[in-house]
This record gives sequence, C-alpha cells and structure tokens, in this order.
Amino acid sequence: MRRARPTLGILGGMGPLATADFYHRLVARTPADADQEHLPVLIWADPAVPDRTAALLGEGPSPVPALAEGARWLRRAGASCVAVPCNTAHAYVEQVAKATGIEVLDMIKAALDAAADAAPAVERVGVLATRGTCRAGLYERAAAPRGVEVIQVPEDVQREYVDAAIRAVKAGADLDGPARWIATAAAALKERGADVVIAACTEIPLVSGLAARLVPLVDSTDALVDAALARLWRPDAATPA
Repeated sequence: MRRARPTLGILGGMGPLATADFYHRLVARTPADADQEHLPVLIWADPAVPDRTAALLGEGPSPVPALAEGARWLRRAGASCVAVPCNTAHAYVEQVAKATGIEVLDMIKAALDAAADAAPAVERVGVLATRGTCRAGLYERAAAPRGVEVIQVPEDVQREYVDAAIRAVKAGADLDGPARWIATAAAALKERGADVVIAACTEIPLVSGLAARLVPLVDSTDALVDAALARLWRPDAATPA
C-alpha cells in the first residue's frame, strides 16, 4: 500500500535560476539515506509573473493574480503547503494564502530565525535585498516584535552594487563581478553596525561567497529550505518502492 505523504509545492519562476537553486538545496539538505526518503515536490515556475519590485514601486502590475493561479494549481495537484523562493514576493503571500486557502511558509521569519542563531545577542540585522523588499519593509515589520533593528545599505550602494548584482544574476552574466559587488554591500552593512547580514534576495546567495568572509551571513534560501523540512520531512514517511 502506498501511503499519502506530505508534499511541498514550490511557487517559483522568480527568477528561474533561484527556483532551481532552491530545489537543489532542498535535496542537498534533506537528511535522506535513499531516494524514497526525499520529499515529494511539485514545482510551478512561471517566469511571466509580473516583477514584484516594479509593482511595489508603483511601476508595474500586481503579481497577485499570477501567484494565486500558481498556488491554486499546486493545491489542486496535492501540495500540503507552498514555499515561495522569492523574498520580494512575500509582500503578497498573505493575499495569495487568503485567496487560495493554502498554507504559505514564511521565508522572512525563517531568515530572521536563522539570523538569531548565527550570532550571539543579535541586535542589528543587515539586509541585502531588492528595492521592493526594502520599500515594503518586510524585514522591518517581522523584526520589530523581536526588538531587532534592520539596517539597509545606503542608496548609492543599493543602486550601484545590490541592484546591479541581482540584475546580473538574472541575466546569466559572469558571477565574479556580482560576487565582488555583494561583498562591497555587505561591508557597508558591517560598517553601519550589522551583527549579521541576510542575503534577502534569492539571487544573492548565488554570489555571496566573498561577503560571507566579511560578516556572518544568513542565506534566506537555506532558511526557507530548513523551514520546509521542519514542516514536512519525516524520516519514517517514505513510500515503499
């Protein structure tokens, strides 16, 4: 008899490389000893979802209809809950959850939990994020009840290094330059007093190796993976082959 198993839905495509990276990390971080012990996964990856940052800046259409379409498909297909490997999209996940009735894992909370574990007595957390995530105050709102201050990079650093690095990763450019730019931005956050820095855009972990040498760095993609595993993975839930 096949047993029903918890199934993770991935609402992705924002961008495609970040979605592939999330699934790769999910497999790599699952403490499985055999294929059958890994989570069943459904992936909806629609790169046509309107740009989240543009919407938050009032420069483009809302992504909610496209996100809700994907979430409904995942629910109908059997997803127990949904992971959205895009920090900026979390400005809309409450609307998506309400519209579709499916549980959406909280990437922002997961990253802040990981930041609290990364350094002792964390008081100030720096974020490397899209303009949309910064404008929406996603990390600020989630950190306030914890008594944690969120620090952003100066505007010129955001424009010249963070935004440029995110664009380069999405465009499939050589990653050496973006890795240096993100390291520069992380150094700016350290100078501003950040105890730990969150790579708060799923493109940034792909180029954060140099930055992690400068300051304790939390990978928001890994944090979401760990939240998904904590919610769904059970070592005794494998379906017999």
